[in-house]
Amino acid sequence: MSKLTKKQQKMQQMLEGFVQPATAVDTIKKLKEISKEVSKFNETVECHMRLGIDVRQADQQIRSTVVLPAGLGKTVRVCVIAKGAKATEAKEAGADFAGAEEIIDKISDGWFEFDTLIATPDCMGMLGKLGRVLGPKGLMPNPKTGTVTMDVAKAVKDAKAGKVEFRADKQGMIHCPIGKVEFSEEDLLKNYATLADAILRAKPASAKGTFVKSVYLATTMGPGIKLDPKVFAAEVKELVAS
Repeated sequence: MSKLTKKQQKMQQMLEGFVQPATAVDTIKKLKEISKEVSKFNETVECHMRLGIDVRQADQQIRSTVVLPAGLGKTVRVCVIAKGAKATEAKEAGADFAGAEEIIDKISDGWFEFDTLIATPDCMGMLGKLGRVLGPKGLMPNPKTGTVTMDVAKAVKDAKAGKVEFRADKQGMIHCPIGKVEFSEEDLLKNYATLADAILRAKPASAKGTFVKSVYLATTMGPGIKLDPKVFAAEVKELVAS
């Protein structure tokens, strides 16, 4: 067994006496305390959720988006593939880049100076040839995530406001950021509750048994703290209502 580093020892000490599973309120408070003591940068706070779904079944695959009320604490660079008036509309809404063939040519040459790619339906045909490079990077526009749309202004504003995608992987796990550790506890809780509520609402009708199997909150370099499944749904409901 490998020896614990000084940071790991410090984190372990700070978790002594902390009862797990815990509430989201107590967990976020503890993660902020630990990060302040052991980290030298503004860590990302992440939510990891294991769901009781069979992702081999087409009707149990979960993929959607939600706008986090406090954002993600970073500037999101938005690129829109659109022509004419729609490209102008995108720029006016705050898109960093907007255009059609000229943007696609740049991407073909290896340009990826953007975080979110949005396209109008009529331009998707041109993007098809870039699927092999955009897909693995998670940048390919998709109607399910609202990035293939004629309402480019709304899509741009949502992306800038902190829209995140959540998607169940092959193990039925969802991994999603909910903000930065320097956010206030209130903002982190708002973001967490908004994400958790969206996932609960996305429960497939055909899913059997317990839907949410486990939930952990963690920071980039910090420990994962397990939330109490017995109070999970009730706490989320209370946080959303507050």
